[in-house]
Amino acid sequence: MKKRILSSFGAEKTNRGGTRENLFLEGVEGGNESERSTIETLAGETEEAIKVTANMEEANSNSSSNDNSKDSDGVDGGGNKMGNLFENFMRSQQNSLISLFQRRKPYIGDESDSPKPLPFLSRLANSVVRRCSKHLKNSTEELKRRFDSELPESVRIPLTYARNFLEFCSLETLHMLTKNPDYLSDKEFRQLTFDMMLAWEGPSSETENLTKEDSSFQEAVVGDSDSLFYSSTTSMAVQVDDKKTVGKNAFARIAPACPAIADAITVYNLFDALTISSNQRLHFLMYDKYLRNLDRIIKASKNALGPSLPNLQLADGEIILDVDGTVPTHPVLQHIGIAAWPGRLTLTSKALYFESLGVGIYDKAVRYDLANDKKQVIKPELTGPLGARIFDKAVMYKSESIMEPVYMEFPEFKGNSRRDYWLDICLEILRAHKFARKYGFKEIQQAEIIARASLGIFRCRAIREAFNIFSSQYKTMLSFNLVESLPGGDIILETLCTRLLLIDGSVSNNDGTDSPYARQKKRLAPVALLSLRKLGFTLLKLVNINEESVTVGDVCVGEINPFDKAVKKSILDTGSAEAARASIDQVKVEGIDTNMAVMKELMFPVLQLAHWLQVVASWESPLKSTVFLVLVCFMIHWGWIGYVVPVIFVFFAIAMLWRRHFYKGRTVEAYKIIVPPNRNPVEQLLTLQDAIGQVESLIQAGNITLLKIRAILFAVLPQATERAALLLVLIATVFTFVPPKYIFFFIFLEAFTREMPLRRESSERTLRRLREWWFRIPAAPVQLIRADDKKSR
Repeated sequence: MKKRILSSFGAEKTNRGGTRENLFLEGVEGGNESERSTIETLAGETEEAIKVTANMEEANSNSSSNDNSKDSDGVDGGGNKMGNLFENFMRSQQNSLISLFQRRKPYIGDESDSPKPLPFLSRLANSVVRRCSKHLKNSTEELKRRFDSELPESVRIPLTYARNFLEFCSLETLHMLTKNPDYLSDKEFRQLTFDMMLAWEGPSSETENLTKEDSSFQEAVVGDSDSLFYSSTTSMAVQVDDKKTVGKNAFARIAPACPAIADAITVYNLFDALTISSNQRLHFLMYDKYLRNLDRIIKASKNALGPSLPNLQLADGEIILDVDGTVPTHPVLQHIGIAAWPGRLTLTSKALYFESLGVGIYDKAVRYDLANDKKQVIKPELTGPLGARIFDKAVMYKSESIMEPVYMEFPEFKGNSRRDYWLDICLEILRAHKFARKYGFKEIQQAEIIARASLGIFRCRAIREAFNIFSSQYKTMLSFNLVESLPGGDIILETLCTRLLLIDGSVSNNDGTDSPYARQKKRLAPVALLSLRKLGFTLLKLVNINEESVTVGDVCVGEINPFDKAVKKSILDTGSAEAARASIDQVKVEGIDTNMAVMKELMFPVLQLAHWLQVVASWESPLKSTVFLVLVCFMIHWGWIGYVVPVIFVFFAIAMLWRRHFYKGRTVEAYKIIVPPNRNPVEQLLTLQDAIGQVESLIQAGNITLLKIRAILFAVLPQATERAALLLVLIATVFTFVPPKYIFFFIFLEAFTREMPLRRESSERTLRRLREWWFRIPAAPVQLIRADDKKSR
């Protein structure tokens, strides 16, 4: 053990030229000043010890060179001195090492003046309840009395009594602590909320199974198989204190009680992002870093409007959510037509603002409204210089209020994550406003919807900037984007709509006879809106809400979160959706020839059936054609032709069920397709040109047909119009007096026997006369008028 630690210090000295200041600081990001001073002292003393050791080794080497007759006893004596020196140093600095690698225990308080612990709670749960009672200025007995009197009997059953009581104390305390505008920057608040989650996992004294932190220290520091140094803060935290981590259910239960920290719809995705490197267990270091970054981003957004953005004139209730393009090396390019301007892009709760960069200053901001119903479209798009579609790094905005689409390009050397992030946050605001307009909510309910979206964007920014993580689709942390992509997302929106309808601006009007939790069920408070107001943002000035009412997000003591069931069901369905998407990505091929070959092979049975019908209709085999004609005519005569389609459907259903039963568990064999020979770019261009020419010919033929029909309708050629009119009268008479069965019988006989040897000559003569009559009909005149080219330059 000694040799290993000394070799680590020696290697550090060789690599960094004798500096010790950053030796331990890599693994303790976010530590307080006392811990940092301890580390610096430990590093300094360690350096002195190594210097002494080096001097002793030098003296031993000099003495050995001067006197080669010394025996091994002298060498052993020098080794013993060096070993004793190291042992004394490690013994004196044992407490410093422990404080360095071991997270402080949750605050328990002074046992001499602390209230008597509740016997049904675990040790950590008692610690949390004591701290809650100090913040609420109520004794633990008083909190227990309130819990027994205010909450219903279904919450106070013995099986979940301890956990529900802990939730009651935690939610009451969170409601009180979040009144402070700077609660996110309070380290005690962050520690208390994390300990609430820890206690929620083991609230009862019967299920308490806690290990001592001393044993964790011994395993991390003293064990021969472990190391004092870690590659990252996450790995260090998990190895040193893996017992003090929070699971998904505890985080999903406590975190949404504070709307700024988590949303009930996206809480599971938020937990996955925080624990992506810690095996689905949340450590305090990651949780603390997330809240500190969230606090920094909220304060930066609150102070953004001012000297830094002088050209923005925001409306009442409009707040800034994010700004990009402020760094000259990372601008945002706005493309309109073939012109492009660098500038700065700002997203607010109602619109997008772009300020083009002039000579050292920004011009007046152009506003693209996201709140009004103007059929806005926001989607990813390709862009490039002079309107070329080259780089997949742009977001297109299209609306009825602008003449042509606007493209916002986000240049970056590698990938398009910057574009994807702005695409998602813009869609989040757009979809939030669409949802608010769809159900015709009141003003306070609409403000609550926008507040939820705004807090989601703040959380997404915090995760992205703190951990360099950005997720989309099923893993996004934006609520309205998530419900748009999740299977069954409409059920989540219906649940949200039901919750929003219970929000009323007159929550404070009550007779005082009901408990706070009973009033909360009758009328919900706009928790996201109030949370933003406490943080310093004003979306709606006139909010008549009683601040003393219990507003703890979508969490109610002892009850399942209304979003929890719908979200879990949708998350389970995403597995099959992701597997299907992965299989689609695997079978996608490039190239026109290859895709045509794949389609031809897949349509092979249909093509074979069409070829067989064509052979039968051509009367190349008279026997087959006669048998087929007789069978179809018999079916038409007896009315069986109407059962052909149902029989086909039943046949396919039986075939699929038979395959499902007898081939269960077998993998589907890959469909083998012969790939056509590769072509060089010139051949591919020629093939594409030929295909485009054929499509153009088909379109021209269709236009000519439509123009000839127009000429017949407007009697450009009177004789053709008379014949067409008589034909239409004859067809109308037939459909009026002849049963449909015989009409279908006649049409089938005429079409199928056209190539019959007895009718072939007469049929060709009739078709020739019809083509000649059609060719003599002129086309109606067309005048082409070119629109003025007014593209911006």
